[in-house]
Amino acid sequence: MPNTMSFKQGLSLWCPQSASLNRFPRISSRSFRRSYVAAASSFANENREYVVVGGGNSAGYAAKTFVEHGQANGKLCIVTKEPYAPYERPALTKAYLFPTDKKPARLPGFHTCVGSGGERQTPDWYNEQGIEMLYEDPVTGIDIEKQTLTTNSGKLLKYGTLIIATGCTASRFPEKIGGSLPGVHYIRDVADADSLISSLGKAKKLVVVGGGYIGMEVAAAAVAWKLDTTIIFPEEHLLPRLFTPSLAQKYEQLYQDNGVKFVKGAKIKHLESGPDGRVVAVKLEDGSSIETDTVVIGIGAKPAVSPFDVVGLNSTVGGIAVDGQFRTSIPGIFAIGDVAAFPLKIYNRIARVEHVDHARKSAQHCIKSLLTAHTHTYDYLPYFYSRVFEYEGSPRKVWWQFFGDSVGETVEVGNFDPKVATFWIDSGKLKGVLLESGSPEEFQLLPKLARSQPSVDKSKLQNASSVEEALEIAQASL
Repeated sequence: MPNTMSFKQGLSLWCPQSASLNRFPRISSRSFRRSYVAAASSFANENREYVVVGGGNSAGYAAKTFVEHGQANGKLCIVTKEPYAPYERPALTKAYLFPTDKKPARLPGFHTCVGSGGERQTPDWYNEQGIEMLYEDPVTGIDIEKQTLTTNSGKLLKYGTLIIATGCTASRFPEKIGGSLPGVHYIRDVADADSLISSLGKAKKLVVVGGGYIGMEVAAAAVAWKLDTTIIFPEEHLLPRLFTPSLAQKYEQLYQDNGVKFVKGAKIKHLESGPDGRVVAVKLEDGSSIETDTVVIGIGAKPAVSPFDVVGLNSTVGGIAVDGQFRTSIPGIFAIGDVAAFPLKIYNRIARVEHVDHARKSAQHCIKSLLTAHTHTYDYLPYFYSRVFEYEGSPRKVWWQFFGDSVGETVEVGNFDPKVATFWIDSGKLKGVLLESGSPEEFQLLPKLARSQPSVDKSKLQNASSVEEALEIAQASL
């Protein structure tokens, strides 16, 4: 944080209180106070030392870390476009979507940091900690030289250190092909999920576009609503970024057993509206049409970089370019969570990870580095999971976890009753492992295997008679 006072920018408010005014003999202390107050009164935020932009997981975990280091009270301001204090976003496509008779999740139940077993940080918690919260006012502009931000409502905010935690926005269908019709939904925040729930309550037929995490989780929730559900995607199988064809087939069968239909390898031409303007069908490139009254589009997300493009973007993975401590190219400006393009040390490449685990850990690492002498490079191990069909009365709950890198050849063990494991082996080394329905001890083993990357005997794994035996073989190689 700068110690110097710049006359060009007016008197900086970021001079430590102990700084002697004797270095400025021409300014009387009275006139200094007058200028200080004049400069101060033009800014809408009282807490200016640290400003976090964004109200998702990263913001909540950043706040927690500031509090743990005694640096929040009177110093930290969080600016968010949402009307809520930061919450655990994954709930929105899982328990939030359960029907009302199946005990759905609701705020304040899933404010951060309950997802990792931490304290529930309600709006009262932020007040008690002396953290200033500015709700429903997205940041629309930045002046790097003056260290100020402009918000949508026209507020001018001052920052000493800025942490960008803006996350992602849902990728949308263009308006001209029906992407904004009534009855078409995207899920990124509570308002989106509330709007979808209101449609699900009246819906008979649901079409989910996209065979990734969002598509799979929304379709599983729709089963609880007893809707006629179809998933459409252009790829050959579910979750192609991670699942092998064989693994995908097992999950697809489970969905089909629950009445969900698949249309694979399909491209959408447009969404059709009825006389009242609401969506009534999904028209495919091959000329066929699928009737529906509700559509959920889950085709990925884009990093929410605006208006921070000037800070420096990564052209390969998108997002704001940062180093191993989440510093951008501009001193005093950091970026964390989904929006950060960071060095993935373990695999020696730049990555952008859209996942709650990274949102939490990147926030904690960044704030620790900022407030202490902690200078370690962030050393993240990629981790993904999904939990579906977990509503009350579901005949089969699904929970899988994956750690590592999905490269090389694969060995699959188990027949999904309920366990199945997939091992990724590259040049004789175990690179990644996915496990469905593991015990707590088995799940704890996965990150150890993925981080150590031990040499494993592929034929031994292939001959394992059970998932338990395969995991024992892998563990023995550590």
